[in-house]
Amino acid sequence: MTGKGLDQLRIAAVRRFNRFYTRQIGVLRKTYLDSPYSLGEMRVLYEIAQGTVLGDAPTASDIARSLDLDAGYLSRVLRNFEKRGLIKRTTSAKDARQSHLALTARGAKTFGPLEQRSQRDVGIMLAKLGRDDQQRLVGAMETIENLLGEKPQDASSAPYILRAPRPGDFGWIVTRHAELYAQEYGWTEPFEGLCAQIVADFANKNDPTCERCWIAERNGENVGCAMLVKDAPGVARIRLLLVAPQARGLKLGTHLVDECIGFARAAGYKKITLWTHSVLTAARRIYEKAGFTLTSSEPKQSWSKDVVAEYWDLTL
Repeated sequence: MTGKGLDQLRIAAVRRFNRFYTRQIGVLRKTYLDSPYSLGEMRVLYEIAQGTVLGDAPTASDIARSLDLDAGYLSRVLRNFEKRGLIKRTTSAKDARQSHLALTARGAKTFGPLEQRSQRDVGIMLAKLGRDDQQRLVGAMETIENLLGEKPQDASSAPYILRAPRPGDFGWIVTRHAELYAQEYGWTEPFEGLCAQIVADFANKNDPTCERCWIAERNGENVGCAMLVKDAPGVARIRLLLVAPQARGLKLGTHLVDECIGFARAAGYKKITLWTHSVLTAARRIYEKAGFTLTSSEPKQSWSKDVVAEYWDLTL
């Protein structure tokens, strides 16, 4: 298929998803959440409510910019809210031409049940899915937000932390590798056994002066990991790099590899090597961007699948 044909398929896929999701969350209904308000009006009310709670009342300009709304439409919405007694205006101390918007007591009483209804509806939607599928769904949504948002995430403002392993983390590394690679690539035994052996070797024999394991944690949940171990004199090896679905799109894999490289340099290694597979395209892009070079590859059958094993090296 030509590039133009692929572009048309991608465009159609995005439009199909938009149609599906707008129906899923009830955007097409005349009013939203069985309230007297449209989705656009509810979004404006939400912005004002958030500002009221946080003590940072927004101006009309703030809301128009945040929601990308036409100034005329927003003005009509705000006038309607004032007539209903839902919001109040306070002239800005910095600019008399601007007014800060906040909910009145009536506005808070009106908004509260609608916010609870929205929370309940999302909870019902998620309850239809298992825990892993919920994480996959949230991860996919975060990926869309990060890719299409105006401010892509970078490592310095990453919504996760990297830390040393705690009790139970080594077991999580094995379990999560086994689950994800079975789901996404169909890899079965002895892949889990291989992961368990790598983790056991590190847990029992690692030298903290020249070997390290990182666990990525987000909102109290493990979402990624990587290990750097001694492979030979002067040579380190990256092992068990993993980014869970709910953390994809946050540049976590790049951050983990950068940590490995930085630690390897500080520990005095002259080279880093790693073993991966051609099907792991996201990981391969990270390695290539970090400066690794593909040195050799070989087709083989592993874990019930035909794979192409690859060996990558980086001179420090």
